[in-house]
Formats: sequence, structure tokens, C-alpha cells
Amino acid sequence: MRYKVTVRYGILRNVENAFTQDADLKKGDRIVIRSARGVEFGVAISQPLELDAETDISGMGEVLHKVTEDEEKKQEEIENKSIPSEYSFCQEKIKEHKLPMKLASVEHLLGSKKIIFYFLAKGRVDFRELVKDLAKKYKSRIEMKQIGVRDEAKLLAEYQHCGRELCCRTFLKNLEPVTMKMAKNQKATLDPSKISGRCGRLMCCLRYEDDAYEEMKHNLPRKGTLIATTKGVGEVVDYDILQQKITMESKDKKLVVISKKEIIEQVRGARTSTGKGCGSEAGSGCEKHSG
Repeated sequence: MRYKVTVRYGILRNVENAFTQDADLKKGDRIVIRSARGVEFGVAISQPLELDAETDISGMGEVLHKVTEDEEKKQEEIENKSIPSEYSFCQEKIKEHKLPMKLASVEHLLGSKKIIFYFLAKGRVDFRELVKDLAKKYKSRIEMKQIGVRDEAKLLAEYQHCGRELCCRTFLKNLEPVTMKMAKNQKATLDPSKISGRCGRLMCCLRYEDDAYEEMKHNLPRKGTLIATTKGVGEVVDYDILQQKITMESKDKKLVVISKKEIIEQVRGARTSTGKGCGSEAGSGCEKHSG
């Protein structure tokens, strides 16, 4: 019988599904898996789920066995002795070859048959001579992996401004793009120091509610729209997406706040630079003239 279990592995804390024949595997168990990179340590982060006999497992990793005490000791020795030494040696060689790169971290796969050196650089780097030096020194397969600032934070940082562990270190599988438009939609402060994560880029959590904000914004008339309401006729000058309220300017230049339910009809679409309406119906979304 085969089972599916979600595993986290590698210092970049990759998350993916793997198959196993161990029905007694528990969430939190330290395991040895065969991933696309090779044989390495991992952690089960879900309970095993039985798979149908027809389920295609060709693209999944495989849980080989639980980590043994001997494997734990060897890994601890690698992390405490080998990796710091390899990091220092690589740093020296980077300076010696005058390479425009910044070393971020070092990782061993199980058995040290493969050593991965993570680095940051603005462009492509010719590290062929560096790899020769490292391979000659450590008699292992060497991989140089270029990462970005978001991956660096994932490697080196731990907690975010909110006091919780970084999302990218805990559950995010992919680092999706985050845009300033998402911050504006949520009326978040645009102070970079307050909406930027440990990586210096916009915080990933700005993405989480963006779809909901977009949908709610779509239900409100756009700025510049002339609307008839239970409190008179006015032009939309602002809106509160979460509360579903609109601020309109009446004919006598007063600002009136109303709820979406108080709108009777749309008299004129949102104004454009030519003074013509966009023609969208009340409550419909016009992306071109969105506020």
C-alpha cells in the first residue's frame, strides 16, 4: 500500500508531496527522502494519505526511511564542523578569483556526495575556476546555485515584523510576485519600511487578501462616476472597500458618505481625460478607470 505525505526538505525549505509505504509515519518525523536533487534529509509535515493504485507517482519524491541515530550524528557533525570550514574556504577563493558574488550558505546532501553553495550576484558569474578549486578540495560534486534576496531572507532570517516566523520558511511553496497595487488596494501605508519584508521586497502577506479586495472593489462605482442615491446626486470621489462605503461630492460641494445599498442608479460613468464616461453600469468594474 502506498501513501502520500507532504514533506519539507533542504535549507530553502522546499515543500512537496512524496509517496511512502510507511503508514505509521507521523507529522514531524525526520525522514530521508529521494528528491529531484538526490537523497537528503526532510521532515514530514502531514499525516500519510492512502493513494489509489492508479495514482501516478512518477513526479513525486519518495520517502526512503526515518532518519537513524547514526545519520543524525553525522549530519550534526557536518553542520557544526564541515559547513563552516567550507564556507570560509569558498569565501577565500571568491576573493582570490575576484568574483562579483556574495556567498549566502552551504548545504550538504546525505552522504556529502553533493555540496551546494548558494550565492547572490547581480548578473551571470563565471565560477568555473571556483568550482574546480572546491571539487579538488572536497572530492564531491559541487553545485553553485544563484539565489535572489527573497531566497536569502528565507535562508537567513527567521521572524517578520508581526512576530511570526517568515511565511516563506513555513508554508509558502512558491514566492509569487507582490505589487504596489496590492498595497494600494488594501489602503496600506506606502512607507517601504512598513510594508517590506526581511528581504527588502513587498511582504508576501499583501497577496493573501488581494483577490477579495479586487472583488469587493469591483462592486463599487469608480471615482468620477455620477450617482443618484437616497441622499441626493453626487460624484464619487473616494470609497472604502472593506466597509463598502462611498464618499461623493454633492452639487453644493459637500462630501457625503453613503453605503453601497443607498445607491439608486448610476447617472454617468466615470470621467476620462476627454470628459466622456466609461459607460460602465452601476456597480460594475472598469479596470481602465479604477481608482
